[in-house]
Amino acid sequence: MVAPVSIEPSHVRWSEPKPRLDGPTLIAAFEGWNDAGDAATTAASHLADRWGCEPVAEIDPEPFFDFTASRPMVRLDDGKARHITWPANEVRVARLADPAIDAVVLIGTEPQLRWRTFSEQLVTLAASLGVKRVVTLGALLAEVPHSRDVEVYGSAEDTELRAELDLTPSGYEGPTGIVGVLSSAFMTAGYPTASFWSAVPSYMPAAPSPKAALALVKRVCTVMRAPVPISDLEERAEAYEREITRIVAEDDETAEYVGRLEKAWDASRERARPKASLRDDPDRLVAEVEQFLRDSG
Repeated sequence: MVAPVSIEPSHVRWSEPKPRLDGPTLIAAFEGWNDAGDAATTAASHLADRWGCEPVAEIDPEPFFDFTASRPMVRLDDGKARHITWPANEVRVARLADPAIDAVVLIGTEPQLRWRTFSEQLVTLAASLGVKRVVTLGALLAEVPHSRDVEVYGSAEDTELRAELDLTPSGYEGPTGIVGVLSSAFMTAGYPTASFWSAVPSYMPAAPSPKAALALVKRVCTVMRAPVPISDLEERAEAYEREITRIVAEDDETAEYVGRLEKAWDASRERARPKASLRDDPDRLVAEVEQFLRDSG
């Protein structure tokens, strides 16, 4: 049961009157440590755009960011007037007609400061919007080939949510990011919370991965039972795979390494037959998550 909250979040700026929603699901993704290949934020942005989500609030960045590390940006508008853009954590909402559900999408940047206060603000905001469950998104670098299906690992601690979504509890121990801290805060407050992570090839850490984003979009659409158009993201994913294949082919050592990954991936799928997905046998990706977080830490 969600814990009652009686105070308004003090660092939330509402851009319009607070909307009245019907038991929405909150989907959250953050740029930074939790977002290899920009996959999580790309997925959340795609969902928000296709669902027609409208901005309703943002978190004041002043208490939570070291602006020497996450510097604001200067922009010029059409009239050449200068504007400062600050690190953003924006909340957008939508009422979906088919099925008749509501969504709250938080797309932001991992803060550097006061994570507990930051999480408290979001938990209180979720309560004020009547959120019923939470889905966090992340992406990690892993030893996976770009030329195969993207692995998505999902976990949940809530017994009913695990059964509904066919997930497992997380066994991870080690350093964590804002996604882990926020998930814990929501679970402590009584919100059923699930987390989905996609795997991005470690040999292309700087390349944005629409392919990993597409895998997350499909997984969230299954959870929400609310499909969105994905043809443009599929085209970007195919172009990404072709470009990475071209780059890999130019370096014999990398090509040999990727070939070994492909053989290992194919062998693991052969052993897993007739299982349909990693949700039936998640041990390898759990190990990848743990190794990624330890290496990053």
